[in-house]
Amino acid sequence: MAKELDRIPIGKVRRASKFVTTGAKVGANYVKAYSKAAFKGKLDKEELDSENAKDIYDSLSELKGSALKMAQLLSMDQNVLPKAYSDKFAMAQYSAPPLSYPLVKKTFIENLGKEPNQIFDSFGKTASNAASMGQVHKAELNGEKLAVKVQYPGVGDSIKSDLKLAKPFALKLMNVKGKEVEPYMKEVEGKLLEEADYALELRQSMDFAEKCDKIDGVFFPNYYPDLSAPQILTMSWLEGEPIGAWMKKEQSQQKRDRLGQILWNFYMFQMHELRMMHADPHPGNFIIDEKNDLGAIDFGCIKHIPDDFYEAYFELASYDVLNNPERVNELFKELEIIRPTDSEKDVKIVTAMFTDLIKLLSRPFNEGVFDFSDDSYFAEIYMKGEAISKDPEMNRLQARGSRHFIYFNRTFFGLYNILHALKAKVDCSTIDFLKKAS
Repeated sequence: MAKELDRIPIGKVRRASKFVTTGAKVGANYVKAYSKAAFKGKLDKEELDSENAKDIYDSLSELKGSALKMAQLLSMDQNVLPKAYSDKFAMAQYSAPPLSYPLVKKTFIENLGKEPNQIFDSFGKTASNAASMGQVHKAELNGEKLAVKVQYPGVGDSIKSDLKLAKPFALKLMNVKGKEVEPYMKEVEGKLLEEADYALELRQSMDFAEKCDKIDGVFFPNYYPDLSAPQILTMSWLEGEPIGAWMKKEQSQQKRDRLGQILWNFYMFQMHELRMMHADPHPGNFIIDEKNDLGAIDFGCIKHIPDDFYEAYFELASYDVLNNPERVNELFKELEIIRPTDSEKDVKIVTAMFTDLIKLLSRPFNEGVFDFSDDSYFAEIYMKGEAISKDPEMNRLQARGSRHFIYFNRTFFGLYNILHALKAKVDCSTIDFLKKAS
């Protein structure tokens, strides 16, 4: 676990000054790198990226909240950032620096009127894990092990101002213009505000667990409203091993395939039956128990899917549709991929670019049983993204599409990456999401 933090900058001025200081550090890194290049005759881009990634991540870690959450979001799509950034920012998923116990105690007093040891029979003073918006402590009450999530101070109040301050960093890293991403930033802002609302998360968690209870191989915590508050969420402790650690160990292919199928069924049930989804599929949110079942936690980020977007999105997943130019044109307009102001030239570029990309990403749907261990498939995805980012014409036109794509793409990229790490073979053609995973 990283070194504990005794304080978090809460006021707008203090948080803004942190961004300014970070910008100065990044600028100094560039000066140093180009000075070295003048002597060596070559710029060491990897070293520059590594130093910048460290300085930016260290600052975001101190700020916590939406600033650190943005790093987590960027790290999940590894094609968006240089490797040094995605590797460093991925730490926000499960090993961000935790708060010290005095700050945790203060949060309890403000929310529940008592210190943790006055509520629970035992309470771990050191966080079991810490992420971008909050950290989890082990506790026990009446013989039951509990997980208590404590939100960082000032998270909810600083979201809007933080996103404005972090936006220049994100735009620079993603190489896009501010005006083009404004609808997407609004979507992210809305979801972050929801994630900071633990009362909403409590309701969503209980509702989600009830609706997904029939899916074979998936289990959920029990939740305790009486032990929860606006900045505190209490649930039962799920016994098992984080999926990230589980995947690194030697496991039979049968176990990997079974777990992959459970994950796939879980997400397809959400999308097709519930028209909503757990839009935060990173390894820190899944636990594997001794039966090789999947425990799902953290339902702060739930994306509700509008019917019109759902119908158009999944129609495009079919190769038959993608090979029909007229229907593709209609659906691209419906999904705001093609805009009314686009020139004929731009329509051709956008249509070719997105058709190729969607064909690539929807390959699992069209091949039936799909082998997610195939490195060449993921290399193809990354090379396609890199080609788009380096092509001036394509780069100029890539920031487009419905705002709903943000969390849909995040979910699929996260799901695909976990299945790839699992090295699982999955039947992606099944529509029987409740069937027993063999």
